[in-house]
Amino acid sequence: MRILLYRADGNTGPWADDFARHLPDATCVAWTEGEKPAPCDYAVVWAPPETMLRELAEVKAIFLMGAGADAILRHGDAIPRHIPIVRLGDAGMGVQMAEYVVHAVLRYFRRFDQYDDQAAVGEWRPLPAHDKASFAVGVMGAGVLGQRILECLKPFGFPLHAWSRNPKQIEGVTSFVGSDGLDAFLQRTRVVVCVLPLTEDTSNILNRANLAKLPPGSYVINVARGAHLSEPDLLTFIRSGHIAGATLDVFRNEPLPLQHPFWQEPRITITPHIAALTLRGESVRQMAEKIMQLEQGLPCADIVNRDLGY
Repeated sequence: MRILLYRADGNTGPWADDFARHLPDATCVAWTEGEKPAPCDYAVVWAPPETMLRELAEVKAIFLMGAGADAILRHGDAIPRHIPIVRLGDAGMGVQMAEYVVHAVLRYFRRFDQYDDQAAVGEWRPLPAHDKASFAVGVMGAGVLGQRILECLKPFGFPLHAWSRNPKQIEGVTSFVGSDGLDAFLQRTRVVVCVLPLTEDTSNILNRANLAKLPPGSYVINVARGAHLSEPDLLTFIRSGHIAGATLDVFRNEPLPLQHPFWQEPRITITPHIAALTLRGESVRQMAEKIMQLEQGLPCADIVNRDLGY
């Protein structure tokens, strides 16, 4: 068995070492621009160039080194429809994402963002506590990651909402569905958390019209993709006070350019796309299991639906 590896940073050696432990009979080779590799059975990639994808017409499956499929689906025409694209399941990302979101929610609820501002100027002034009953947290995207976030928020007693494309039954969570349920979801949510997959339907979903539907003094947390958020619209609502603060881990251009106005806005917290880092060992173990399932003709989980975009 031959496995073709590609990462934009070129650091495929550790991935090859891990595959050697889980699939000792496999040979891993790195893809290099301009060097056509020998035929391979599988490809393991992250954000591959279109030129590479056009060389993969004979592989049995393409595995992604992450949970999102948007980077490869933008070149979808280069991949024959019969070749499955397999994304990572949780692979250790769910707990990291939940840690990040819970931290951000509690920071806003306990007003630590405001206490940081006071401490910077030597001000000692206790602030009134937020009312938990009116501090509803709404998660956009109720898949594996979204549900893990909701489960981790439950012990804190916030009203919890979920918005998704299809109906979800999650104990202790009020669910809203599709375009018909979006307005009600936003109107009843004080902290909106975006963990949606990026598709044509979800691109720019956090725009002027939808941000306006959030209650005054709301908060935005985006750990999905930068293209979900209209950056100029967020700035407008932050400066007006309608949005009290935002915690952003993803951006339309990464790294975020130094001249970007987000850097100068104290009510926007910026992190460098670290909410959920890929854990290589767990990811390779999961891929190896799925490869063996495909080799045995068994069903394989987490195959991307190209029509839905995730």
